[in-house]
Amino acid sequence: MFIKKIPLLILFLTISIVSISQSKNSTFLYNGRVEKLDNNKVMLIGSASSVSFNFTGNECVISLQSVDSWEHHNYVSLVLDGEYIGKLRIEKGAVQSFPVKVTSTKKVHNLTIYKTTEAHTGGVLFVGTTAKLTSITSIKKKKIEFIGDSITCGAASDPSDIPCDKGEYFDHHNAYYAYGPVLSRAIGVDYLMSSVSGIGMYRNWNDENKDEAIMPDVYENLYLTKDASKPKYDFAFQPDIISIALGTNDFSGGDGKKERLPFNAEKYISNYINFIKMLYKHNPKTQIVITNSPMVNGEKAVIFENCLKKIKEAFATDKTHKTIIIFKFKPMIPKGCLGHPDIADHKVLADEYAPFLKKLLNEK
Repeated sequence: MFIKKIPLLILFLTISIVSISQSKNSTFLYNGRVEKLDNNKVMLIGSASSVSFNFTGNECVISLQSVDSWEHHNYVSLVLDGEYIGKLRIEKGAVQSFPVKVTSTKKVHNLTIYKTTEAHTGGVLFVGTTAKLTSITSIKKKKIEFIGDSITCGAASDPSDIPCDKGEYFDHHNAYYAYGPVLSRAIGVDYLMSSVSGIGMYRNWNDENKDEAIMPDVYENLYLTKDASKPKYDFAFQPDIISIALGTNDFSGGDGKKERLPFNAEKYISNYINFIKMLYKHNPKTQIVITNSPMVNGEKAVIFENCLKKIKEAFATDKTHKTIIIFKFKPMIPKGCLGHPDIADHKVLADEYAPFLKKLLNEK
């Protein structure tokens, strides 16, 4: 899928702790790929990564900053008392304050700030809030990690503020309404998004793994890059299920201008097998589900499914881990920007996938 090249060398603050999630009683709860910093500040990194807090009264102002190696705006989505109240655009530059309008008469309110964009759009720094905070408690739920590309990111899905033919690539992101978060809310599970636009298992949308990193190159880095100065991902999340949806870009023909080699099934299968072995090393008890793509059709779809079968067969004698399962999305004609699914399309994907994952979780 399409990807706008965005260098990611975030220059900010001293690292004190790296965390993927937080539990027990606290003032703030964090989910997704985030980096906890000093004084309750947190860098929201990955798609739909979030910070959540409870507060009393009707006064709430949050402070946010768009942080990247080049200055540009960024986005978060807000959910207040369980209701989605829209996206905030964080302009480039210094920390900015945003008042949150409270209309409910509830004694205690909950606000969750979700990163709308993906890791390669730079970080969103949560600096703090003026709200009168109360304690917040995490509820233990089953967990799913979604590994994928721009489709998984919710990229190019939301032209509600800026039309598809205007603005930047990331202006049309909305990770909150991507299929993974949507179905996770529907079936009551926690989720983690590890996704990058344009990325593949052995090559990317318009690159033969010459100039750009593929998913196996970046997955173990918290920021989903090859930047060695950034912290490693700590694998604290430990999902019950890992869903892998990578292949759309491996099968892509690119932009039609840059040289594109024929699809190499052997490389794809080999990289996929090694990637799964790496996941097992860090998540030995997880159930892995590998999926096709609703965007890959015709002869390519047949080849894709055959590759997935061979990947599954490679672990046929593995008695240590749960049997790998294949899930097939139905073909889709996407209605979003640049050939991507829009928010309504993501709801269709979520409705397809949710019953399957719910049943699988109930069997565990």
